[in-house]
Amino acid sequence: MNPPLQEPTVFLVDDDDAVRRSLDLLISTYGLHVESFASAERFLEGWHKESVGCLVLDIRMAGLSGLALQELLKNRGIEVPIVFITGHGDIAACRRAFQHGAVDFLTKPVDEHSLMQAIRKGIAQDIERHQSHAETSDLRTRLTLLSDRELQVLEGMLKGQPNKLIARDIGLSTRTVESHRSRLYVKLKADSLAHLIRQMVRIEDDAVAAGILQAAEQAG
Repeated sequence: MNPPLQEPTVFLVDDDDAVRRSLDLLISTYGLHVESFASAERFLEGWHKESVGCLVLDIRMAGLSGLALQELLKNRGIEVPIVFITGHGDIAACRRAFQHGAVDFLTKPVDEHSLMQAIRKGIAQDIERHQSHAETSDLRTRLTLLSDRELQVLEGMLKGQPNKLIARDIGLSTRTVESHRSRLYVKLKADSLAHLIRQMVRIEDDAVAAGILQAAEQAG
């Protein structure tokens, strides 16, 4: 079972003190936990990879701008949904923000309904991302628990081979292959071959999974 996620947090970054305090109060009234920062640099100091939530980010700030922070986070492999707010919005900035995965782009004064809708969307995306990563990590761990024989049977299954052909290729009886196949489903928590294939595709960047999938693809 995967560990429970942290309480979602709205990270609010705006160098305008009045705007930051106002938005902090507004978001808090909806029962959401808010952490406010006066600069992108301070946000980077306070954020950690286990955080769950979204970032409400002013696009123009002294020092590191909102767009520059978005690019920096992307380069560092930090995935956090971003809702941009600005009093100086333009088409080019909006396009650039969306190209890099922004949830929304809102102009000041920010409409309360639009802001909360965007924040909820961002939080939902981040929760789904964290859950997906946890499930993938768990699957990779379970994959390493397979024996060499079970990996051979799995490779045959992914090629679409029937049990008899798998048995012939690896020098086992059909009954033994059936036994390995049953254990595979249990160990990988899969209830069908289709489910098993979907699981493997999710972790195709994993070295073990990639090798198995490549072998299956080469077999046609």
